[in-house]
Amino acid sequence: MMGSTTTTTTRDSSDPSSALTYTNPQSQSLSSSSSPITVSSDSFLNDPTTSSSHIGSASGSFQNDGLLTADTSGSNSDAEFGFSRPDFRSTQLVGTVDLYQRHVFLCYKNPQVWPPRIEAAEFDRLPRLLSAAVLARKSDMKKETRLTICEGHDGTETSNGDVLIFPDMIRYRRLTHFDVDTFVEEVLVKEGEWLPGTPETLKGSYIFVCSHGSRDRRCGVCGPALVSKFRDEIELLALQGKVSVSPCSHIGGHKYAGNVIIFGPNVKGEVTGHWYGYVSPDDVSALLELHIGKGEIVDRLWRGQMGLSEEEQKESQYQRLQLNGETNVGKDISELVQTQRALSNNGAIISSGDIMSCCQEYGSTSCCQTPAIPEKKYSFEDANNEKSKKVVVVTDKKKSNRNLLSRMNSGKGSSTRRVCSMPTWLESWEREDTYAALAVACAALSVAVAYSCYKQSR
Repeated sequence: MMGSTTTTTTRDSSDPSSALTYTNPQSQSLSSSSSPITVSSDSFLNDPTTSSSHIGSASGSFQNDGLLTADTSGSNSDAEFGFSRPDFRSTQLVGTVDLYQRHVFLCYKNPQVWPPRIEAAEFDRLPRLLSAAVLARKSDMKKETRLTICEGHDGTETSNGDVLIFPDMIRYRRLTHFDVDTFVEEVLVKEGEWLPGTPETLKGSYIFVCSHGSRDRRCGVCGPALVSKFRDEIELLALQGKVSVSPCSHIGGHKYAGNVIIFGPNVKGEVTGHWYGYVSPDDVSALLELHIGKGEIVDRLWRGQMGLSEEEQKESQYQRLQLNGETNVGKDISELVQTQRALSNNGAIISSGDIMSCCQEYGSTSCCQTPAIPEKKYSFEDANNEKSKKVVVVTDKKKSNRNLLSRMNSGKGSSTRRVCSMPTWLESWEREDTYAALAVACAALSVAVAYSCYKQSR
């Protein structure tokens, strides 16, 4: 019935506690003339548990104005689902991106109104029809293609219905549900141009952060915080117009939240798409200054790359680490987490912040035994001029990581309250040897004094 309100409760299959309530004030009965479209299961475009959906009789492409509200009550959201959650940075990241060659983003509303399965939602006609069309023509496409929804606002740089395509670095404006089949045929299958629209060339770097809170609570907590931090840093570094950031829908790998994808030219001028996981707000400046500013991949957060298979991603990182004098970044992180938990069980008071900031340099300073050289501030204009030169640098930070890890595994100093105050084996040996020597000397002196007194008494 017109004007009625429909309320449904959805739950993320990957997190039983993430119940969300979706309210649509514009619910309408389905038209008897509506023809069903089955959205098949696909690891890129749909979740395997998504059931078939049907076209509603709503008249517009953007008719869904319902509100999706996550349960954010309580003060433990970050501890349970955010950057302090137990499984944060608990597994290796490299090789967790499925092979694909092209990424299509449809700009459509915002995460607050996205239902859990936005690509198959009954009342979101445009993303549902585009997803169905891409799936139907998937076998006819030369490139394996992903479809993701990103934020769109009418009257802004990214309006509702805009389509961004990477690595092509082009934008088509104002796609409607009437144009979906033609667009997919001409642009994605034939790899030509969509005649009703003129493709615009995209310049600079584009950052997408999974913020699909209705799909997974971890993304809902981590994503918005990262988007906010990126925007603050972009403004601080005066990168408006050069770097763009947008929240996006589910991209796969909820457990790696915060999930970030960065598209842009590399040092050779080739457009690449790099995936990062376990990103925290403290990592934002490193991604901007190193990845975008210098073209250097931040391997400790790197999940993989568009265009590479799982094995190729692992081999690519291995070769980079060999050049940089490091071979086990992922292993070091895993071992540090395990060591932290073991020490906590033994009664040592070491927080995750202590280990991350001291050993992996997530903070601005280092308290490890080997002092780190302060990072030099530079302009992005200078960094862009350096992109043509391939520079290999072995940093003191990586050496500090290995030194600290070896000291932690040695078992000495495990009862100290701070990791940074742990002495090296040499320092411990010198002190113990000195104390022993002093004890022997004092004992000898005591014997001599006693013997002297004994002789005098006779």
